[in-house]
Amino acid sequence: MDEKQEILQPSMEMTAGEMLRNARTTGRRKREIATIAKLLCIREEFLTALEEGNYRVIPENVYILGFARSYAVELGLNPDEVIAKLKRELGIVPEETESEPEKVIEKPKRQIKINKETLVKWFKSAGQYVKKHWIWFASGFGIVVVAVVLALVFGGKKAEVIETVEAPTEVVVTTVTEPDFRYPVREKFDVKNSKESRVVLQAEKESWVRIDDAKGNSVFSRVLLPGDVYYMPLGDNFKATFGNVGGIDVWVDGQRINKLGAPNTRKSGISMAPSALKGAGIAE
Repeated sequence: MDEKQEILQPSMEMTAGEMLRNARTTGRRKREIATIAKLLCIREEFLTALEEGNYRVIPENVYILGFARSYAVELGLNPDEVIAKLKRELGIVPEETESEPEKVIEKPKRQIKINKETLVKWFKSAGQYVKKHWIWFASGFGIVVVAVVLALVFGGKKAEVIETVEAPTEVVVTTVTEPDFRYPVREKFDVKNSKESRVVLQAEKESWVRIDDAKGNSVFSRVLLPGDVYYMPLGDNFKATFGNVGGIDVWVDGQRINKLGAPNTRKSGISMAPSALKGAGIAE
């Protein structure tokens, strides 16, 4: 059995950490954690924590999953399999429950049948009623005639008609164009916002990104790998936190602006309003 098969076929009974450690230490080409940590720009203690299953060393689940995915890819493992096993170990996989759809019982529609005999009876009844109360109908008709005559006599003056013309509402149309990304796109997130998004992010280096709304609720949180693209929702009240602010390209209305901070620097509370971002200046 060659090295590749030995690494790519771990036991299904292994934990996610054991799968990572097995892939790193088996085969003819064994590797040291220090070498991989330097290559992936991830601390050695985080990679050791992943192999040992000591996830409390890593601050948030999003970092745990992001580091594990990068580590699995580097070791030649299936990242989706490792992440699925890791989510089960962390207890963040919701159990799917299937519920039977409620049966909708349609009530039979009431059909009203109108035949010739019914119409004849109705007209006869109406004629008898009018014949019996003809005085009322005659009085009503006379009142209407008198009202029309009085209106013609005393309403001879032409009434001034004032036409109200509403001013046309100015419609501002913003044309959103896809940015000319500097790096090949790996994966896109929140594509539903792409047609109206004025602010678009692309990861140059691996970086954790979190977007909060005006109430402080998180609308997006994950580790973006190089080439990943995120389309911001439309609005001026969103704020961002970047784990590596210098590793993110920011595009506003199709133009790339200057970096919002130095590489490998964590920065939070950044306003993502287009007007505020344009203050950073257009990148050369």
